[in-house]
Amino acid sequence: TGAIQLSLLDETNLAEVSSDLYPGERLVVCRNPAVAAERERKRKELLAATEAELEKVRRMTEGPRGSLRTAAAAKIAERAGRVVNKYKMAKHFDLRAEAGSFTFERKADQIEAEARLDGLYVIRARCEEKRLPGPASLVRAYKQLKVAERAFGQIKGPIEIRPIHHRLEERVRAHVFICMLAYYVAFEMRERLAPLLFADEAPQMAADPVAPARRSASAKKNAASATTAEGFAAHSFTDLLAALGTLCRNTVRIGAGGHTYSKLTEATPLQARAFELLGVSVRA
Repeated sequence: TGAIQLSLLDETNLAEVSSDLYPGERLVVCRNPAVAAERERKRKELLAATEAELEKVRRMTEGPRGSLRTAAAAKIAERAGRVVNKYKMAKHFDLRAEAGSFTFERKADQIEAEARLDGLYVIRARCEEKRLPGPASLVRAYKQLKVAERAFGQIKGPIEIRPIHHRLEERVRAHVFICMLAYYVAFEMRERLAPLLFADEAPQMAADPVAPARRSASAKKNAASATTAEGFAAHSFTDLLAALGTLCRNTVRIGAGGHTYSKLTEATPLQARAFELLGVSVRA
C-alpha cells in the first residue's frame, strides 16, 4: 500500500511503520535474508517443475501420437489444471486451452512482484512505546512467544500429566494450574541440568533481532561429539529423566523374620551428577 519503501530494507532488516488500515497499532516490517533466499530457491524449483509437466501436456496435443490431439478444450484444461494445482503454481502461469491445442507462459510481472516480498513479514502490536521502546524490542518480544508455544507442546509431555476430562469450570482451572506447575518444574530442571543436555548453556544474543539465533561454540561441540564438557554422554531431557528413573529403592527382608529395610541401588556417575545439579539428596 506504499506504507514503506521496500528499498529501505536493503539497508536494514526492520522498520516500524504506521498504516490507516491498522489504527492504533504498531507495525514492524522485518526482512529475513535467509528466509528470502530459501523462498526464492523453492519458487524457482516449483516453477521449473511445473513448466516441465506443462510442456508434457503441450506435447500431448501435438503430433499424430499425442493422446490429447483431438481432445476438447475442457479436457486439456483439466489435465493442465492437475499440474498447476499439484505444485500450487496456478497463479504464476497463463494457460490457454483450445480443442486440440494448448499453450502456456509465465506471468513474469506477478512472479517478480511476489519475489519482492520474499523474506518479509509484519509484526502487529498494541504495546505502548514506553513498555517496548523501538522496533527491535517488539521483534525480540515476538520471538519470545516461542517459549509459550513450546510450553503448550510440552506441558503434558515428559512429566506425563495424564489427560483428565472435567465438566466444572473450577476443576478445569485447577487442572490447568497443576499443568503449569508441572511445566515450571520441568523448566527449572532443564535449566539446572543444562551441563548434561544438548541444550545451549550460553546462547548468543544476536545484535540483529531479525537474524536467526546462533548456538554457542560449546553447544556446537556437544552436538558434534554427543559428549558434555565433563565427559558424560549428552542427553535429551526425556532421555535423562529415563536414566534417572533406573535408580530404584529396594525393600530388603532379613531371613524369615518380619524385619525389613530400604536400600537404594548404587547411583551411576551420571545420576549422581544430575542429582547434584538439581540440589537433591536421595535417601533410602
